[in-house]
Amino acid sequence: MIEVKELSKTYQLGKVDVHAMIDVSFRIDAGEFVAVMGPSGSGKSTLMNLLGCLDLPSSGSYLLENLDIRTLSPNQQADVRNKRIGFVFQNFNLLPRASALENVELPLLYGRVSNSHTIAREALERVGLAERAKHRPNELSGGERQRVAIARAIVNNPAIVLADEPTGNLDTRTGIEIIKIFSRLNAEGTTIILVTHERDVASRARRIIQMKDGRIHQDILTEGIVT
Repeated sequence: MIEVKELSKTYQLGKVDVHAMIDVSFRIDAGEFVAVMGPSGSGKSTLMNLLGCLDLPSSGSYLLENLDIRTLSPNQQADVRNKRIGFVFQNFNLLPRASALENVELPLLYGRVSNSHTIAREALERVGLAERAKHRPNELSGGERQRVAIARAIVNNPAIVLADEPTGNLDTRTGIEIIKIFSRLNAEGTTIILVTHERDVASRARRIIQMKDGRIHQDILTEGIVT
C-alpha cells in the first residue's frame, strides 16, 4: 500500500537549511489504522504532506499502491490526491456558503463523476448526517462539520484517509464520536493514517508511529480499542 524509504525533506529559509524530516522508512499495509504522534516540529505535518502528495521529498522514495510518486506529473499527482486519498483537517476546510451536500460533492465535481448528488448523500449517510445535507457549515456543530469533512474525504471511496488532528477543535465526547467513525471506516477496509497529540485518540489505532526531531523514534503495535 505505502512504502517509504529514506524519505527526507529539507526546506531553505534564507541561507539556512531546515531538515524537517530525515531518512524516514516504513511500510503501511492496506487496512491498517496508524496514529502518528510527536511534539511540534517533529516532522508529523511534513510526513502527512508527503504522504498526501501535497509536497515532494528532497530525497528518498515513496511508493503508493506501487506508484512512484516522484515520477508523476503535477496533473497525475492531483489525480492521485482526488481519487486515491481522502483528507480530513483540524479546521474542517469547508466552503462556508455551500451546503453540507455541496461540500461533500466537491471531489466528485472535480473528477467529473455523474450522479454526484446521490453519491454525496450516501457518503453523508455513512457518517450519520444525511438529515443535515442542506445545512451550511455555520448551521452545524463542530462535530457535525467534521462529519461533513469525513464524508467529503470518503466520497470517492479512497484507499487511504489522512487525518491531521481531526479532533483538535472538538470537545472530548465529540472527539470520541469522530474517532469511532474512523474506526468503523477502518473496519470496512479503509486505511487510516491519523496525526494526533492526544494519547487516548492514538490508543484507538492499531499502530503508533512516534516522531522526534524529524525521525521515527518508535514504531509500535498496540492493542487498539474495539468501538
